[in-house]
Amino acid sequence: MTALLPGQPTAGGEVVFREPWEAHAFAMTLRLHEQDVFTWPQWAATLAEEIDRAQTAGDPDTGETYYHHWLAALERLVAEQGAASIEEQERTREAWRRAADRTPHGRPIELLPSDFADPR
Repeated sequence: MTALLPGQPTAGGEVVFREPWEAHAFAMTLRLHEQDVFTWPQWAATLAEEIDRAQTAGDPDTGETYYHHWLAALERLVAEQGAASIEEQERTREAWRRAADRTPHGRPIELLPSDFADPR
């Protein structure tokens, strides 16, 4: 098998992920689809819209940004389907950032209720 997109890395003829977060986004998408959060046609249309939006804004479409579009589509679709609003997603992302910032390298990250508090 060869890369489906220009610039996508391969190993042994198979497409591979550049970073662990890409694999996580891929897995979350499949799991949410399996849980009927969205249909595959909804997913495909949303991803295509995000890629088109990025290309219109100047993305050169060389493959390096593909999973950034994937993540944008996933976040948007999760919000549109009512699974988690954009605000809830941002609050959770910030909570993880706070927890990661205080966690020594190599230690498990633990989320605390205070991580979700508004820092203002």
